[in-house]
Amino acid sequence: MAVSKFGLVEALLHPRNVVVLGATDKPGNWAQRAWRNLARYQYGGPVYPMNPSRTEVWGTRCYRGYGELPETPDHVVVVVPAKYVAASLREAAAAGARTATVYSSGFGEVEGADGARLARELEAVIAETGLGVTGPNCLGNLSGPGRLMTMPDDRQQKVGGGAVAIVGQSGGIVMSIKRTLEERGVDTRFLVTSGNEAGLTSAEIIDYFAEAPGVRVIVSYLEGIRGDPARYLAACGRARDAGRPVVVLKLGASKAGRAAALAHTGALAGSLQAFDAVAGAAGAIRMCNPDDVVEAVEYLAHTVAPKRARAGAITLSGGMRGLLLDAGERYGLAFEALGPATEDKLRNVLGVGTIIGNPLDAGFAALTNPQALFQSVETMLADPGIDVLLVQEELPRAAGTERKEANMRVINELAAKAGKPIAFTCMVSYGCTEYSRAFRDQVRNVGFLQECEKTVRVVSTIARQAERTPVPSAVIAHEQTTAQKQAIERLRAWTGPATLDEVTSKAILAAYGIAVPREELATSSKQSVEIAKRIGFPVVAKVVSAALAHKSDIGGVMIGLTTADEVAAAYDTILGRVAALNGKPGIDGVLIAEMVSGGLELVLGAHRDPEMGPVIVFGTGGVDIELECDAALAAPDLDEAGALALIARTKAGRRIKGTRGRPALDSTALVDALIGLSRLIGNAGDVIQSVDINPFLLRQTGGVALDGLIVKR
Repeated sequence: MAVSKFGLVEALLHPRNVVVLGATDKPGNWAQRAWRNLARYQYGGPVYPMNPSRTEVWGTRCYRGYGELPETPDHVVVVVPAKYVAASLREAAAAGARTATVYSSGFGEVEGADGARLARELEAVIAETGLGVTGPNCLGNLSGPGRLMTMPDDRQQKVGGGAVAIVGQSGGIVMSIKRTLEERGVDTRFLVTSGNEAGLTSAEIIDYFAEAPGVRVIVSYLEGIRGDPARYLAACGRARDAGRPVVVLKLGASKAGRAAALAHTGALAGSLQAFDAVAGAAGAIRMCNPDDVVEAVEYLAHTVAPKRARAGAITLSGGMRGLLLDAGERYGLAFEALGPATEDKLRNVLGVGTIIGNPLDAGFAALTNPQALFQSVETMLADPGIDVLLVQEELPRAAGTERKEANMRVINELAAKAGKPIAFTCMVSYGCTEYSRAFRDQVRNVGFLQECEKTVRVVSTIARQAERTPVPSAVIAHEQTTAQKQAIERLRAWTGPATLDEVTSKAILAAYGIAVPREELATSSKQSVEIAKRIGFPVVAKVVSAALAHKSDIGGVMIGLTTADEVAAAYDTILGRVAALNGKPGIDGVLIAEMVSGGLELVLGAHRDPEMGPVIVFGTGGVDIELECDAALAAPDLDEAGALALIARTKAGRRIKGTRGRPALDSTALVDALIGLSRLIGNAGDVIQSVDINPFLLRQTGGVALDGLIVKR
């Protein structure tokens, strides 16, 4: 009977026995180091070295095959050349093994036909046998409850309890994170290096961590999502719902990580932005570097995420106060003004001469009077404008700071009943000692964060994730109207260039409730004048060609045409400009459209990220869209709340509300257009690569897509 993926991960981390395949006396070999670590950390089951050409190795018996074993093999550590791995796994499965870890590399990590072929063979054997396999190209696993340590790392490790579970595609990076957490007094319960993920994926391992007893926070290091992204998103969502946040370190910030696209929205939607939009909606909390991962884990392993990105702080130094304020402005953590009642209470507590504000520089009063410090903490926590409290202090490194330690113990007790998180922080990073770690273990209700800028950056990221309204991780195909069904059929039937022409694109958008101007296609100068007279002056003339994605760049758009002569001249001018282009692209005609003005130019779009799938894009539009760089992304299937949250993350969102005497614009029309775009993406399935509505002109009443472009996959 097939074993579930959950059951395979359970078997991987709690095996009945371990077979070390590839046992050899070669100095420094990984097989011997894994075997030695199994004994070093007191793995409770039998360990069987295996090599078909050896009867003894490492001073103990070596088995030549599975038939010689005294029992059925369970977990196999595979340290053999890549060309032998697939056959070795088939033999292991036939002998009864449930899981394996493949250390070997050579499966397509670099380009080459042999590596790709071996990778396909390996994946086929895993699918055929049903083995639970981590790797290839990995560094083994750690299970504290199972006393399992198969990593070939000679450095002293802590193997036991802990509340952190780690999965990563790079053994080196996740081991570095694990060691640094251990230095800070935060122990790792499980660690799986998943490598190339030919078998078990990060999604399946996170699924297990979401239910495993004792886990409080999960770390995921990703170079790329293997398999269906929806499975990874669902796993992050299940972990979030179980109260076990997933902290992610993800590659893909460089321009090389961005997908090429024919629409503006493709240039705006980089791979990390797409990951943040889609995986963030599923609960993943992405950090920008390993240091921030450590800080986030330290925080989340001991306290809860703030409900909003509004902080209070109590410092013992004016300099620290300034550092926090500067960092707060850079990273979006608000230190809002204290309420009048809070200020009055603090004046009574701290006395005359203390400058009351947020951050609060408690200074001499708090240093000399512990009760003043404790009352300040309670008063700040009670302020409705504070969702997380930062207190200046650091872990002791040796005995002799009893007064400070006593203060931190009291604040730890206050945190247990406060209803809001508290974290200590300091000016710079510092090292920890055994004394530090022992003390840290006694105060488990607070975070001990290091360096105020890093603290603010991490707390702000965690808080902003907590502010998000969870949305479904998969695109939902909504019920369609007759017009929408016809639009999708028209889209699927398009056999021209990947880029649809403006007329076809706009017709599809209009079917989803996105307003377009009154306009008609002209194929002669005379016809252009007749259309202009029907629509009414002034009008706009635009070339229509599937081969010209950005018409204004080649002079294919002329605006403000107020007479028949101007329209006729514009028609001839546009045709002449297109004829002068290299390659002489074909055109369908010239679109004559009513001229709409008097609003704010926005961009609405969608883009299919090669890894995360479709994302919705919104921001400031117009011809300088890339220079403005004012865009935010969201997971597809927007509802009203999701659309409003997307709009609020941009400068354009503030302009829509009305600034400097300008009237507010019709946000309802904008929300409806974003929802319509989202439903188009949901109904179109995998047909659309990108949608570019630029500009979408939003006015006091209504909004209209002045231009529209759809690109098929």
